[in-house]
Amino acid sequence: MSKRTSAKYKLDRRMGENVFGRPKSPVNKREYGPGQHGQRRKGKMSDFGIQLRAKQKLKGYYGDVTEKQFKRTFTEASKMKGDASQNLIGLLERRLDMIVYRAKFAPTIWAARQIVNHGHIRVNGVKCNIASRRINVGDEISLGSKAQEMTLVMEAQSLAERDIPDYVVQDGNTKVTFTRVPTLDEVPYPVKMEPNLVVEFYSR
Repeated sequence: MSKRTSAKYKLDRRMGENVFGRPKSPVNKREYGPGQHGQRRKGKMSDFGIQLRAKQKLKGYYGDVTEKQFKRTFTEASKMKGDASQNLIGLLERRLDMIVYRAKFAPTIWAARQIVNHGHIRVNGVKCNIASRRINVGDEISLGSKAQEMTLVMEAQSLAERDIPDYVVQDGNTKVTFTRVPTLDEVPYPVKMEPNLVVEFYSR
């Protein structure tokens, strides 16, 4: 399990973007970096720096998965047929914690991971507590009976800042079906993600 070890909005401040699309993100007020020299830090970045930044942003968005796990996902994506960057996004979107987040069963990706780890999620009716589990097309993801009454879940379902994407089909408030692997342009990222730069980073 990957734990959030940094402050809630640290990634937003480092990237200068509202990576998760949260209304309370500090970059909504100021886009420059933290510290007294934050406004003067914007120098020209090397190709390596741009690629590294794209990787950090994508990895951070998916709950700051471990480098080992992220690289393993990239390796798998690069061995699949088709475009490696599209394959990478498809594999990341198939993670159970991400489907739980997309279904609005949790307000954040970290809360989604916690709900899964605590055994509140069912995959095709069977309890699963592995957040990184790969979901297949047609799989049904549902909330356990205890989770349906959790304040966290009810709060997430009332969030107005994000919608449930087309590839996660709702069946009431407690169940969704993963209908297809999305392409990059179908994924509702609040900011621009550049998986092609991540592919370049690992292909050096």
